[in-house]
Amino acid sequence: QVHVVESGGGLVQAGGSLRLSCAASGGTFSNVGVGWFRQVPGMEREAVAGISRSGDNTYYIGSVKGRFTISRNNAENMVYLQMNSLEPEDTAVYYCNAPWRPGKTRYDYWGQGTQVTVSS
Repeated sequence: QVHVVESGGGLVQAGGSLRLSCAASGGTFSNVGVGWFRQVPGMEREAVAGISRSGDNTYYIGSVKGRFTISRNNAENMVYLQMNSLEPEDTAVYYCNAPWRPGKTRYDYWGQGTQVTVSS
């Protein structure tokens, strides 16, 4: 499992946008799927979006469809999550991880995550 570093979180008003970045550390994830997850204190971590190795296939949970866009740049070993029309319910710590496939949420290693706070 590759180690990852998340960045790009912050405080934003409802309706605003943020772009999260996920970088591979000490390895590469250009040949595997990558997922974005989020966790609210006291709740289980949930998968938010995922992208296939080639980038041709993407996955989103229902609550973010049409607002979030996952993308990747394999040449730079980066995966992004563009979040638009943010809602207070999107407030959470966001994590990325790999290798990802639909339904996979258990990993031995998690990065530090990046905090996203959406104010109403």
